[in-house]
Amino acid sequence: MNETAEARTPVIQGIGLVKTFGSVVGLDGADFELYPGEVLAVIGDNGAGKSTLIKCLSGAMVPDAGEIRVDGETVAFKRIGDARAAGIETVYQSLAVAPALDIAANIFLGREIRRPGVLGSVFRMLDHGAMQRQAREQLQALGIGTIQSITQAVETLSGGQRQAVAVARAAAFGSKVIILDEPTAALGVRESGQVLKLIRDLRDRGLPVILISHNMPHVFEVADRIHIQRLGRRVAVVTPASTSPSDAVAIMTGALDGSVLPIAR
Repeated sequence: MNETAEARTPVIQGIGLVKTFGSVVGLDGADFELYPGEVLAVIGDNGAGKSTLIKCLSGAMVPDAGEIRVDGETVAFKRIGDARAAGIETVYQSLAVAPALDIAANIFLGREIRRPGVLGSVFRMLDHGAMQRQAREQLQALGIGTIQSITQAVETLSGGQRQAVAVARAAAFGSKVIILDEPTAALGVRESGQVLKLIRDLRDRGLPVILISHNMPHVFEVADRIHIQRLGRRVAVVTPASTSPSDAVAIMTGALDGSVLPIAR
């Protein structure tokens, strides 16, 4: 028997989040819920607080007030590592890849596998074979077939392939939530389509995805729900089936009052 939306516990939830930067208000009592098995898009105009919200949820910032819950339990993320330990991985627009390193080394960057026994514990030798094998399995599981060799340097890859490597790294370690910040911003039509397929594949594997994007066609193509942020707080949550892209933009800019709409769950 399927649970109703009201009975489901959000995978990650923000309640009344506040974040200020001197006299500038980044978040003004913002609420947020991501439910299991969904792609939730976060949209908003510049200065709406999207980035601040996501940084609080991913441990990059600590909110001044409010509460963050993971699976219904209150958490206090002090740094990105705390969120990662809770299974929350973020792929930022900058990707944070090391161009000179190969694909496997990038996927395990900062989480390298060491060789068993004394070679790993004392001499700190890396197990390149294990990392290459697991990286290849991760790419195959995500259906990424355009990369010729796992030992390719990332600097030889296209923009879409680099994005795929960053997403594969997040999926390899993100057991709870994947956050994607403008993943198609610098990509062409074909490579954007590949990234959107990756997002759907992540959802189909059971990983809920938070997608931050300015691209309305992409948002409406892959999102199950759309969180609309304005002036530091959530003003509406809609679905692609119930709201047109033009109405979503109108709510985002304040031309349409989103507060009269029920929160889509």
